Amino acid sequence: MANIQQVAKLAGVSVATVSRVLNGQRTVSAKTRFKVEQAIEKLNYEPSMLGRNLRNSESRMLLILIPAITNPFYSEVIKGIEHIAISSNYNILLCETDSSPERENIYFDLVRTKMADGIISMDPAVNTETLKVLAKKHAIIQCSEYTPDSGIPYVTIDNERASYQAVKHLIQLGHKEVAIINSDEKYLYARQRMMGYKRAIMEHGLELNESYIIHTQQLGFEQGQQAMRKLLSLKERPTAVFTVSDLLAIGALKEINSQGLLVPNDIAVAGFDKIDFSNMTNPTLTTVAQPMYKMGTIAAEMLIAKIKGQEVENVILDHELVIRQSTLG
Repeated sequence: MANIQQVAKLAGVSVATVSRVLNGQRTVSAKTRFKVEQAIEKLNYEPSMLGRNLRNSESRMLLILIPAITNPFYSEVIKGIEHIAISSNYNILLCETDSSPERENIYFDLVRTKMADGIISMDPAVNTETLKVLAKKHAIIQCSEYTPDSGIPYVTIDNERASYQAVKHLIQLGHKEVAIINSDEKYLYARQRMMGYKRAIMEHGLELNESYIIHTQQLGFEQGQQAMRKLLSLKERPTAVFTVSDLLAIGALKEINSQGLLVPNDIAVAGFDKIDFSNMTNPTLTTVAQPMYKMGTIAAEMLIAKIKGQEVENVILDHELVIRQSTLG
């Protein structure tokens, strides 16, 4: 394989001149540029991207922090990130943190040592203090889950308003006993969605029944099923359930069906996210649609702008309540 020295010798120029041509600098005359390009073509020379990136102090690598790769919500966001990254000549590295500080530090070190140019964090359990310190010197964007007043730019939706609208929909259908299956409220999105639930309940003059509030430690089918089992065991069970994740909602649907009850005749169910599976359940699931792909594209655009030293503003995207059979029949 030809090297840059051979290209320079054939073109009759210095190695530095060849390097300037490769980097697109305009200080090289058209005549000299042509000679270098001819030599590159004749020798079939392929420049080392690694070497070029090291000279430019960049890796062209973006890190994507996610708690669990199994959650379909993240896959759609990642598609959006990847589209922008590839079109901008960046690569992405998926980093499944499993909400582990040890794993996070490994990935943070990749940025500190310039093996990666920046981070998009989607991990609600990320070490906020470490992230804030890192963001002072490196490009960091938070996507979906974010830290208020941290100075780290973010893209998200209005979680409080979205959950309020979903619960309001259930109440307007005539339901007065509405439960919620929520995540751990140490996470911002869980607190915000709980706020929306409580606001809808109180605005419509309904009683806030603490036994109708169930928390889970994970967002999964099994956790949704277990939470629904608790609600169905109550002496006065709810007539409707709002869950903060479609995965929880699908687990709830399974438990309702296994106990011989009908959705929505016996109990209505609404979810959150609009993952692909939500349209494949029986009945199909009413859910809050997050613009996941768009969220990913915007997060990537924000990160690349940040890497280039540009100022970026926080973005709050629109959501949509998608009404299907699980609440209307």
